[in-house]
Amino acid sequence: MRYWQLDRPTPKGQLDLSRATRLVAAIGSADATSFAAEVLNSLGDAAKISQCTIFAYEFGNRPRTVSVADRRGGRFLRDVADVYSKLFYVLDGNQGIVSSAPAAKPGGAIVMHQQASKDIAHEGYRLACYSDPKVCDRLSLLVQPANDIWLSVNLYRDSAYANFQPGEIALVEALAPFIGHAARHHYALHGQSQSGIPQLMLARLRNLCPTLAKRELDVIRGVLEGRTAAEIAEVLGIKPASVITYQKRAYQRLGISSQRQLFALCLSTEKV
Repeated sequence: MRYWQLDRPTPKGQLDLSRATRLVAAIGSADATSFAAEVLNSLGDAAKISQCTIFAYEFGNRPRTVSVADRRGGRFLRDVADVYSKLFYVLDGNQGIVSSAPAAKPGGAIVMHQQASKDIAHEGYRLACYSDPKVCDRLSLLVQPANDIWLSVNLYRDSAYANFQPGEIALVEALAPFIGHAARHHYALHGQSQSGIPQLMLARLRNLCPTLAKRELDVIRGVLEGRTAAEIAEVLGIKPASVITYQKRAYQRLGISSQRQLFALCLSTEKV
């Protein structure tokens, strides 16, 4: 596992004009597969990339899927993305980078991160996000379209091939500015509109009470979205009783005792 910053990337790669045109045309598309599919079409053949996912890390919340595409078609990869964002994102090197990176000017340098299957110690994460989808390696382009928001454009290597080779990584580096800027514009035109009031309210709670644990935040997010304990439990893959426990712990940290007080706190200006 390694990551590096492209401070002044110099485009040297070649990109088919028709593919570049289709990628530009997909910017802002409401189709959840369109943009990722065109990124995949642009790079897939040259670097043996079989899948592409794009996640938004907004205000410290768990990642949200912006676009996803799989050469095999179907919904399988979207389901994998959902499992990742619910259960495994905290184990991802991408999460470590975006959560610890110093404040930077939005639209600045691109960070590239490589994470192979062998880099993942957690068996469940490795199985669900690498072995089952039949990928062995991943290159991520991390870009920052705004303060407290990161995008990860994830390119997955088919397990039928070895890990990414230096020449293939160099190709992705060369095209990273084009892909990165396209991703920023896609998020601004479509992806950003998907980030609703619950996410912004949750971000406020994080600022008010930094001691809230990840699972407590996940449960509170469900409450803010209007879900019942049973619905939250189904989404998170835990028992309804556990949801109630996490909710009580979160309320205790926040100094409140009801959902009404929770919403009032989200709109207040006082610190916890």
